[in-house]
Amino acid sequence: MENKQLQQQLTSLWNEMEKVVIGRNKEFKKLFTALLTEGHVLFEDLPGTGKTTMVKAFARGLDCLFSRIQCTPDLLPSDILGGSIFNPKTNDFYLRKGAVFTNILLVDEINRALPRTQSSLLECMEERQVTIEGETYPLSSPFIVLATQNPVDSEGTFPLPEAQMDRFLMKLELGYPTMEEEAQMLAQVGDDIPFEEVESQFTPEQIEQLQRACREVHVDSAILHYITKLASETRNHSLISIGVSPRASKALYKTAKTWAFLNGRDFVIPDDVKEMVISVWSHRLILQTEARMNDTSPEELLEAMIAEVPLPEEQVLRV
Repeated sequence: MENKQLQQQLTSLWNEMEKVVIGRNKEFKKLFTALLTEGHVLFEDLPGTGKTTMVKAFARGLDCLFSRIQCTPDLLPSDILGGSIFNPKTNDFYLRKGAVFTNILLVDEINRALPRTQSSLLECMEERQVTIEGETYPLSSPFIVLATQNPVDSEGTFPLPEAQMDRFLMKLELGYPTMEEEAQMLAQVGDDIPFEEVESQFTPEQIEQLQRACREVHVDSAILHYITKLASETRNHSLISIGVSPRASKALYKTAKTWAFLNGRDFVIPDDVKEMVISVWSHRLILQTEARMNDTSPEELLEAMIAEVPLPEEQVLRV
């Protein structure tokens, strides 16, 4: 796909998203970045800020299969993965596929599911396959998990462990809209959300083609050093108990390539890394007690590191 055609198609996708969600083009672009990077996204924000609506609109904009799981404490792993069912007519077992056999999987309020149910997603997210009673089944391509959780409601919830948080490529926070955006939202979608008006812009085959193109984006050795220097800073910071893992460095490397590609370049610049680092790393940091007591956020610490770590020199970035 030529760059001009891609940019036109992306503009059409953002316009389709605007029919349902106002003023979130950057967040939609990061969602698409995660999809092309073959990663997963955790939405963490206050109730009513549009997390589920955004995911449903995104799914409508892509000509892909979509499934939704509403997490509750009585949700079982088999409800997500599926299982073998006995058919008395044929005297044999057959596979009942669960919701995970799809392209886009919305896991709503993931922290309301029991830990054993949450952990059933780990193999799907990392290896893109499901093991049911000893048999392994590959998942569809593309495949992305978009999970939501409410950070202020702790009753009846089960926080995701650090290892599971690390499986998410990004964490996105939407926040409140501006007054102008909220007024536009009330005027445009105040009565009903017109999901049926959203037209799909990308097919699974086109998405797979773009995923392959993103892997070809050039990353200079100076950019690699910049990423590893930022990672080292998180591991040696006095207010951080556990810094980012090598998996997190790889995640930032891959998302920076995709972000560069979506911005019409075949090479990565420092601004690509700076744009993605908070979304990709903030949920992976474990802070010291002192930082938590002073209400210091991972985002604030990462912003300070970005300001302190020297940037690579511009002349070495082009191929």
